[in-house]
Amino acid sequence: MKSTLLSLFAVAMLFMSCSSQEEVNVYSARHYDTDQQLYDEFTEKTGIEVNLIEGGSDELIERVRSEGINSPADILITVDAGRLWRAEEADILQSFESDVINERVPSEFRHPDGLWIGLSKRVRGLVVNPDAVENHEELNYEDLAEPRFEGRVCVRSSNNIYNQSLIASMVETIGAEATEEWATGLVNNFARDPQGGDRDQIRAVAAGVCDVAIANHYYLAVMITGGDEADQEAASQVEFVFPNQGEDERGAHINISGAGILKNSPNKQNAVRFLEYLTTEDAQKYFISGNNEYPINDDAEIAEVLQSFGEYKSDAVNVSALGRNNPEAIQIMDRAGWQ
Repeated sequence: MKSTLLSLFAVAMLFMSCSSQEEVNVYSARHYDTDQQLYDEFTEKTGIEVNLIEGGSDELIERVRSEGINSPADILITVDAGRLWRAEEADILQSFESDVINERVPSEFRHPDGLWIGLSKRVRGLVVNPDAVENHEELNYEDLAEPRFEGRVCVRSSNNIYNQSLIASMVETIGAEATEEWATGLVNNFARDPQGGDRDQIRAVAAGVCDVAIANHYYLAVMITGGDEADQEAASQVEFVFPNQGEDERGAHINISGAGILKNSPNKQNAVRFLEYLTTEDAQKYFISGNNEYPINDDAEIAEVLQSFGEYKSDAVNVSALGRNNPEAIQIMDRAGWQ
């Protein structure tokens, strides 16, 4: 009888072990229909079920903190390196190693200590009225603070993480003092008080409210490819410019959507396999089709609409600096009067 009970116990433990190895629990701040197709394909290829909980980045970070050692979450997916930094500061991530990922994801898009990786790239560039801005193809971020752009610039508010990360990248490349001088000049050139999202800035350029706006590339791409006729018309009147493309220039500012493995992950091995899958060429197409982002894996093909934007040079800043410099970036924006 004792032998039978021990055998049943062993079988039960084996079943529980196998069960835990056949799932990965994902907390995601990305909300695109194509992401579910991505998860379904991963399950089809590996047999590992993806259990998904969606929410805002800060909400999910706080949820993981509250769950503590009992958290079932294996992976946090979010947008912007600044939010990955918030997860890092909350001490909810753990480091991991994968030679496969290191081959596919350039080092500037990986945390130096292996806490997270980039999954897709987002260019925060300039949207211009080509008829109103002379030599617009040669624009730099720094140009927007010059007197010639007085009353001609639109941008969303300073509480937006994309703007904070742009400032943080400038702190890293040109220093805090020069960045604050630039931010002050930029504020002086606002055509209106910051308002709305990136698409609102693009619409404002098309409507003649301003001649140039700061925006992420995919907002314009979505306006071009979407079904809204008014947005398509607005998009047809503007052009996307990759700033700082000269031979001696640093290149366009790049941000990421990214993911990390959580500190108390119950399925770490599956979590690593999941992240490895997300960096494959097959998986990268879902990031491309879902939101017209640039693939983190340079071997993956980019969307047709992005091909029309042309090639670009990106800055070499490790995106971990965007989070590390975030507090200083916010202080600079406050002192500059960027509301």
